[in-house]
Amino acid sequence: MQQHRAQGKLVALGVLSMVLAIVVLPGVSQAAEPQPKVTEGKLVSLEYTLTLDDKSVVDSNVGEKPLTYTHGSHQIVPGLEKALEGMAVGDTKQVTVAPAEGYGETNPKALQEVQKQLLPPEALKVGARLQGKAPNGQMVYPLVSEIKTDTVVLDFNHPLAGKTLHFAVKVLDIQQAQAEPKQ
Repeated sequence: MQQHRAQGKLVALGVLSMVLAIVVLPGVSQAAEPQPKVTEGKLVSLEYTLTLDDKSVVDSNVGEKPLTYTHGSHQIVPGLEKALEGMAVGDTKQVTVAPAEGYGETNPKALQEVQKQLLPPEALKVGARLQGKAPNGQMVYPLVSEIKTDTVVLDFNHPLAGKTLHFAVKVLDIQQAQAEPKQ
C-alpha cells in the first residue's frame, strides 16, 4: 500500500511539473520570438521629423501616414538608410546625415542663366520656385537665385543640397517585402 501511495505521489508530481511547464505563470517570461530587424529587402514603416541645423522643421509625418519604403532599394537618402539598418519595431533614433549622404553637395554647375523674357512676370523675384520638365521628361523645380538686367539665374540643385539633415525616427513596422511581379 505504501508503495502504491509513493508511486501515486510521483505520478502526481510528474503531471504537476508538466502542467507547470505548459502554463505560463504571471511574472515568468518565456523566450519571445526574435523581433524582425531592418535589413535589406524588408518593407519598413517609419515616423520621422526632419530638421536642419537651425532647428527648422522641413518635414514630419508624426501622427500621420507612415513613410513606407523597401530597405536597400535606395528609396530614401543613403545616410538615413544606413542608420536604420538593424533597428527593430519601436526603436527610436536621432540621425544626422551629412550632405554627401543626403541630397548631395551644392553643385555650381546646376546654376543656369536664362533670358528674363522666358519666365512669367510673377517668377521674376529671388526665391521663386518654378516648375518645368527637363529634356528627358523629368520634372524639375528650379529656384530663382539671382535677377540680372536681362537674365535670371536659376538654381537646379535640390532644395536640401548642401544641408546637414537631422532626423528623429521611430520604426513602426517591419514586414517581408512583396516580390515584384514578373513581366
